[in-house]
Amino acid sequence: MDEPKETETKEPEAKPVDTGEGDKSELAKETELANAAAERMEKATERQEAAIAKARLGGISEAGQPPVEAKEETDKEYKDRIIGSK
Repeated sequence: MDEPKETETKEPEAKPVDTGEGDKSELAKETELANAAAERMEKATERQEAAIAKARLGGISEAGQPPVEAKEETDKEYKDRIIGSK
């Protein structure tokens, strides 16, 4: 009945790194992710709008080419186009 006593040695437990996210609920985490995504989309939209405004002020058409100037038609060209040359 004399059993030897086991000596327990406690090893130091590894403490988890506190990221500050342990107290947040899943809904709060999802909300933060959605807000971050919305901010990225807003920034992208602002950059796109700025690029469009710059292109319009610079005189560049949407295709990236300067607008084609209208050619003036002579009287003969007009008559041939309307009546048709036979």
